[in-house]
Amino acid sequence: MNIGRLLQKLKLRYGSQETVIRTLRDMGVQIGERCRIYTAHFGTEPWLIRIGNHVCISNDVTFVNHDLNWPFQDKYESLTGFGTIEIRDNCQIGVRATILPRVVIGPNAIVGACSVVTKDVPPNTVVAGNPAVVICTLDEYEAKCRERHLDIPKDREAARAFLVRHFWGGGR
Repeated sequence: MNIGRLLQKLKLRYGSQETVIRTLRDMGVQIGERCRIYTAHFGTEPWLIRIGNHVCISNDVTFVNHDLNWPFQDKYESLTGFGTIEIRDNCQIGVRATILPRVVIGPNAIVGACSVVTKDVPPNTVVAGNPAVVICTLDEYEAKCRERHLDIPKDREAARAFLVRHFWGGGR
């Protein structure tokens, strides 16, 4: 691995959000405004990835822009298949999700943790699983989130004390 690639990996893993987004843009990823990106797995063709505005990509999300064609390499000199990945505005991609080529997600969609996205994700939906399937609408998910909402203090120690009391009845 050359020194430039090593520096890119370090910036993606340990850099601020500004550094991560600047580095990804330098690699060719198209990124909109107000995004949060916590992964470094943009594959070998990052220039085939487009991310809209107000998108959150969680830890260890993997983008794959090509097909697996190894079994055919002896038969065909250069059988390859590439595809773009587009994440439209106001989406969230959960921890360890994998996004395969030729996929468009959203807008206003959520991909659940550890999901494998093999086809387009409709707008205003939540998908999960392997392969990812629609599990509910965004409105239904919002209602579930509102039911579970806890109004916790902003101070970290006060929030910790509140959550311990709420879930453990005072702690251990």
